[in-house]
Amino acid sequence: MENTRTDEPFLAIERTYPVAPEKVWRAWTDPEALKRWWAPRPDHRVSLCELDVRVGGRFRIVFGPEGGEQNECAGEYLEVEPNRRLVFSWHWPRSTPERVSRIAITFLPSAGGTELVFRHDRFYDAAARDNHLRGWTAAFGGLDRYIQSL
Repeated sequence: MENTRTDEPFLAIERTYPVAPEKVWRAWTDPEALKRWWAPRPDHRVSLCELDVRVGGRFRIVFGPEGGEQNECAGEYLEVEPNRRLVFSWHWPRSTPERVSRIAITFLPSAGGTELVFRHDRFYDAAARDNHLRGWTAAFGGLDRYIQSL
């Protein structure tokens, strides 16, 4: 029987960008592009970005302040439909490797460019969701600025 719980913590973010889906897709799937926007704080930088964007491929991103404590997130790509949909597992190998959540991103063509629908679910608890919401809100600020620079 499939789990149909509707009470599990999740977060959703939607954005509309005035560029083609291919450019927004590239921001999530090209290591050099991702390095330009990925970080929850302005003083953080990506020091390592490994992306094997294919079903069963893995990713690993290490980021943090220069000379300070580095954070690492990692996961496995579960669905890859270029320029349309990207789904991957998500966890923090150094701090909570046993807590695996999931991210699904849909890239929808729109009249003015691309509508991005982001959903992060399967959180351990509401506190984990809230912590991720703070980080994703800041990271999406970086993505917004990156897309505007294209």
